[in-house]
Amino acid sequence: MAAAEIPSVMSKIPYSGKSQQALQGKQVTQPVPVDPLAPAENLPAENPLLEDPDALAARLVETEDFVRSNRNLLLGILAVVVLAVVGGFGFYTWRNQQDSKAQSSMFRAVNNWEADSLSKALKGDGKAPGLVTVANEYGNSKAGNLANFYAGVASLKKGDYKAALDYLEDFSSEDYLVQSRAYSLMGDAQLELNKTKEAADLYAKAADHNANEYFSPAYLLKEGTARELAKDNEGAVKAYDRIINEYPTAQEVAEARQYKAKLEN
Repeated sequence: MAAAEIPSVMSKIPYSGKSQQALQGKQVTQPVPVDPLAPAENLPAENPLLEDPDALAARLVETEDFVRSNRNLLLGILAVVVLAVVGGFGFYTWRNQQDSKAQSSMFRAVNNWEADSLSKALKGDGKAPGLVTVANEYGNSKAGNLANFYAGVASLKKGDYKAALDYLEDFSSEDYLVQSRAYSLMGDAQLELNKTKEAADLYAKAADHNANEYFSPAYLLKEGTARELAKDNEGAVKAYDRIINEYPTAQEVAEARQYKAKLEN
């Protein structure tokens, strides 16, 4: 910076102390604007704590008094925060450990499930625990949650519809296709238990869960059939109409038209 520029820069730096000139009212200082080119009238109001050291000292004393008077309360709040952080980290670590154990435990059970050895898949084969054990012991883990799905499907195939419903109700997935499938399987279990209205509602739920042209028409067709069994012909027609109107290119359209025509004749 050139020497000639120094006075102009220095003139922009306010004197924050109480100079003799300031005390006598001969000089009024202002804080430096954020934008050096900003007009003087847009400058922010003076902060008394920055301009008056006595006020700042008084505020510090008040803060110190507050901390001293509420020491136990502040320590308690700090302890709660620390425990929450430590507890959250501990739970996260524990859950990951549980998930690893669940995956290891259910590996053989899934192999039995894929081989259609349903009893071994559910109850274990003497060498590894079954899906039921994994679902019960590690239900809060991702693998334990998935074990509920496998156990529900296996129970449905074995004809244990009540158990299938219980396991599938305990399952949840962020994958909309898998979750829709779970709703539909729950509908199958309810249908086998002769609860046709409940089954129809679950099929509708499966169809509406992130509705799409690939799977929703099939679920709606099952809903229509279930509503017919429940003697709800009007509801069945609405389900068939949804297939015809909302998914006109779906392969289920032909069946929907046929079933609808039978109900309207």
